[in-house]
Amino acid sequence: MSFDDDDEAALGALDALVPEAGARYVLERVADRGDHAQYKAAIVSADARWDYDAILRDDGRVELTAITAAPEAQAAMLAMIAKLVARATPNRKADGLAAWPPRIQRWRGPGRGA
Repeated sequence: MSFDDDDEAALGALDALVPEAGARYVLERVADRGDHAQYKAAIVSADARWDYDAILRDDGRVELTAITAAPEAQAAMLAMIAKLVARATPNRKADGLAAWPPRIQRWRGPGRGA
């Protein structure tokens, strides 16, 4: 599933946050559909950016569609982050929180975890 070009603004404002080492993983919610949510996702490194459309489901399933495909290791990290967010949805609901966070951002690399 591909989202409209208007959705690019959601991630465009975050381009100023470019890591010197490692990568930044960002998911910006586009739509909350109850049992699933649509996100624009990006992996940003010091010298490249890769974009994805993502659908996260409250049963933990994730669908990532590459707009510009990242290397395998970075794509796998994005998939893992998305799965962890999706799997945590029932707990967020039980705690009275929004099921689908508007933005998820994780930094990975030297001094920042894996």
